[in-house]
Amino acid sequence: MQSRFRSDRRLTVRMTVTLFLLGLLYVAFVAALIVLLKSWVLVVVFAAGLLGAQYWFSDRIALYAMHGRIVEPEQYPQLHGVVDRLCAVADMPKPLVAVSDLDMPNAFATGRNADHAVLCVTGGLLRRLEPDELEGVLAHELSHVAHKDVAVITVASFLGVIAGLIVRFAFYSELFGRGRRDQNTVAIFAMVMAVSAAVYAISFLLIRALSRYRELAADRAAALLTGRPSALASALTKVTGDIGRIPTKDLRTAQAFNAFYFTPALGAEPGFAKLFSTHPSLEQRLEQLARISAELGEPAAPGTTA
Repeated sequence: MQSRFRSDRRLTVRMTVTLFLLGLLYVAFVAALIVLLKSWVLVVVFAAGLLGAQYWFSDRIALYAMHGRIVEPEQYPQLHGVVDRLCAVADMPKPLVAVSDLDMPNAFATGRNADHAVLCVTGGLLRRLEPDELEGVLAHELSHVAHKDVAVITVASFLGVIAGLIVRFAFYSELFGRGRRDQNTVAIFAMVMAVSAAVYAISFLLIRALSRYRELAADRAAALLTGRPSALASALTKVTGDIGRIPTKDLRTAQAFNAFYFTPALGAEPGFAKLFSTHPSLEQRLEQLARISAELGEPAAPGTTA
């Protein structure tokens, strides 16, 4: 079903190209492992099992990691009311609604499609935002579901996950098994680690590039659906500033899911680090929202430039 969130052809093209390139990389990766390990059954079964688990259970994994729980309308009537209203306006199925007890102000959407999606917000976000700001954040997350980029990021991140697991397994296996293997075995392990590390690096860069654009696309779609870009800009400014004050130890678990969040669970990223960010800079997001405000004839939010 097509929602009323404005479609983004450039996002669709980027998702298609990313999946195509990652698909080629995946085939080459599996082929290399089969050649090196000389067991196609082991490689294919292992890879297929992990891909299936990540695709079907990504929402549960994310909720578990973020200490989130599904909540009913009686428990959070205001939150459910906003989601109900936005889904009606967008003409899309209502996702499951979850709340995390974390104080870090953030939100994310996950799931394999619009009929099997979860929208989760933290208690820290609910406590900090005004109703119109919360509406902007929820519209942003719902647009990820409507644009199907949540499913794409979930599948795309699989290759990096499996490559990273293989690197760790090979490293620890060699570390603790040293002295019990011949030179051929050591060489094979070294080649597996090298191939896996290269695949991880390439998939990492491809996913980061897609992730940064999809955040801009979600901001744009949410602003146009709600008609209040300034509310979303205000939420962005407030949440980004508050995350910078959250203790580092409270962000460590969250950082593994940065690509799914409304804003990254990090402070400001200086210089070169921005190239590897999952999100565009706050300035870039605010500038886009200011332009949309001008187009809609709405006053820009404080801190933005028209």
